[in-house]
Amino acid sequence: MSPTRLSTVVLDTRDAHELAGFYQRLLGYEVRADEPDWVLIGPPPGIAGTALSFQTEPEYVPPVWPTRNPGEQQMMLHLDIEVDDLEAETARAVAEGARLAAHQPQDDVRVLFDPSGHPFCLWAEQSE
Repeated sequence: MSPTRLSTVVLDTRDAHELAGFYQRLLGYEVRADEPDWVLIGPPPGIAGTALSFQTEPEYVPPVWPTRNPGEQQMMLHLDIEVDDLEAETARAVAEGARLAAHQPQDDVRVLFDPSGHPFCLWAEQSE
């Protein structure tokens, strides 16, 4: 077994606390560490899930998705969040501050932007 392990994914933003609060509400996570320019959130004890960190970056530039113009900040990663009810969770995400992307490439996925402009996807397993 490798002596290394992935502990969190870090998202840059203009306000780490604001973006952490958005994902905390969206995912039902709790704050695990809180510093002036950095916040770590994760699932409650006993619940599986990936931790997320947020770092204040004063020069943060939101990514562009879908790609439009060479030279613009491009999407480098996005979060996939599985949900049971795609429409209800999309509406809840928007109510929490997300914005629905104009381009929706799949019926079982909703692409949204968090309050800092990071794209993320809500998706539901399709029943056969």
